[in-house]
Amino acid sequence: MSKETILVVDDEPHIVELAALYLRNDGYQVVTASDGEQALAQIATAHPALLILDLMLPEIDGWEVCRRVRATSRLPIIMLTARSDDVDKIVGLELGADDYLTKPFNPRELVARVKAVLRRFGPPPAQPGEVLQAGPLTIDPGRREARLNGQLLDLRAKEFDLLRVLVEHKGMVLSREQLLDLAWGFDFYGETRTVDVHIAHLRQSLGAGPLAIETVWSVGYKLVAE
Repeated sequence: MSKETILVVDDEPHIVELAALYLRNDGYQVVTASDGEQALAQIATAHPALLILDLMLPEIDGWEVCRRVRATSRLPIIMLTARSDDVDKIVGLELGADDYLTKPFNPRELVARVKAVLRRFGPPPAQPGEVLQAGPLTIDPGRREARLNGQLLDLRAKEFDLLRVLVEHKGMVLSREQLLDLAWGFDFYGETRTVDVHIAHLRQSLGAGPLAIETVWSVGYKLVAE
């Protein structure tokens, strides 16, 4: 079973080839880009689970790519920098990067950091054919069916996507921004109020019982099942 898709962005071909080789050997799917414009395009089309981003890029540099991604998404980012200067690392982390590596780097360490960052962001999405379960609720992502106690739920498209995300992260508190990222996509420009409206509809569909979407005040929502 293949793992998540990783986007590697660097204008040095040998760096890209080395990173891609080790990531693929570990089971990840890899897409690549050599400049900032290509990186943003790949994010929009490939929907990677994690971004490995060189800071010194042509066209649009890595700092600007990071800034644009963070404006709309919590896509995990590992920065690559050719300089050991702490200022680069600090600026990158302040812009929202999740980790960094200084070039030249050990490709095995890069793979280890990818795994560590992805673990912090929760379990991977369900694979095609995999059925998710939370108490009496089952979700078949391939068929786009949700059943409660065996009864098919009548859900709108985004209600289904939102419920799937909550089940995938069962017991974890997710902010409205995270739910927008995961259910709507990083390029969604709507308001977080959209999440509240869909949560209200989902609660009506689930009704009273052992399965509930709890509000964690000032944080977000989580799905709990007795």
